[in-house]
Amino acid sequence: MEWQQIIGFYHVAKTGSFTKAAEATFRTQSALTQQIKVLEEELGCQLFERIGKRSLLLTIPGEKFLLFCETVLMKHEFLLDELNEIKKLKKGLLRLAAPFTTLYYLLPETLKIYREQFPWVELSLFDRSQQNVINLVRDGDVDFGLIYESMAPKDFSKIRWLKVETALIAPLGHPLALKSQVNTQEIALFPLILPPKSEYIVRKKLEELFQKNNLEYQIIMESSNIELSFLYVEMGLGISFATIVRNLPAFIQKKLEFIFLNHYFEPEFITVVMRKDKVLTSYKSGFLNILFDQAPDQSLQWRKNL
Repeated sequence: MEWQQIIGFYHVAKTGSFTKAAEATFRTQSALTQQIKVLEEELGCQLFERIGKRSLLLTIPGEKFLLFCETVLMKHEFLLDELNEIKKLKKGLLRLAAPFTTLYYLLPETLKIYREQFPWVELSLFDRSQQNVINLVRDGDVDFGLIYESMAPKDFSKIRWLKVETALIAPLGHPLALKSQVNTQEIALFPLILPPKSEYIVRKKLEELFQKNNLEYQIIMESSNIELSFLYVEMGLGISFATIVRNLPAFIQKKLEFIFLNHYFEPEFITVVMRKDKVLTSYKSGFLNILFDQAPDQSLQWRKNL
């Protein structure tokens, strides 16, 4: 078995395409096809089930070999990092995935400090939905993901980071802001700015509350971007919802009222997730040290996981 066979098989399995894998590995499609054929002959089993001309499915032996390849490639990456440290070569790659809101509001200061302390590390950031973050972590394409704790798969390592709460977002001086507690009947009286159903679990829960109470409501706008929602709330187009960190300076500066709905929605936590077989180099642990130093209440938990 050759190194290029492992790499070639890995890319075919991940992309589901010999064409895309050939592009990723800078080989011709015919060379890659022959490479996989020789690998299957050596292992004595079929790794892919070919359905038609374009579809590929991993066989059971193929799935087991993919796990082997992922482990080998991850250990190879860690070995290179260790050798660079031994040789005192300042070189490394840190890959991080999180939803837009987390990257936009919660990580800039952490990343600024990290770049000052580890200027030689190449950063690679991915703005993705929570489910896509999970997929990237599972596939080994990123080192860390930041998602809601309730969504973290059981087979991941996870470390709780920040508490977030669901809030109603309204313009300054809005009548709902004067109330000590807002109910769904009052919320339904105003036009709503909501994200697409597929992207926001709070919308689903909110609509279930409306339906339970037989309430009619108007969705005046769908927005998948919190900044866009904030803009139109400030304009008075409607009211919106967000899951946010309480008293975050970036929110306090806006011309908005934040009315927390903990009587309807339990607080959540943003958690750092990684694969359980992930081995951390010093500069990757360094990122977590800085991240949790920015959230002192959770710093001890991270230290316990060292």
